[in-house]
Amino acid sequence: MSNLPSVELLESTHEFPGPFTFKAIGQAEGGFVVRVVAAVRQELEIEIDPPYSTKQTRGGRHVSVTLEPEVESAWQVLAIYGRIQETAGLVMLF
Repeated sequence: MSNLPSVELLESTHEFPGPFTFKAIGQAEGGFVVRVVAAVRQELEIEIDPPYSTKQTRGGRHVSVTLEPEVESAWQVLAIYGRIQETAGLVMLF
């Protein structure tokens, strides 16, 4: 999962500061959603959860978490991606 966008690409396609959408897919069991949300909170050093939604797959094995926190820069986006990549149970990250 090292196919992260470059700082240049992020800066050319997004306005900072502003919201940025992250989508993580992982195993539905074992608190995956809580871990992903906590990873974003820790990286942003915020006390409340960023806006997020979840959707479970038809079979119930996996869950997707879509988060849209306010970010300050492209560097912060990459730091959040890095933190989410360390989450146990992660299958895919967009």
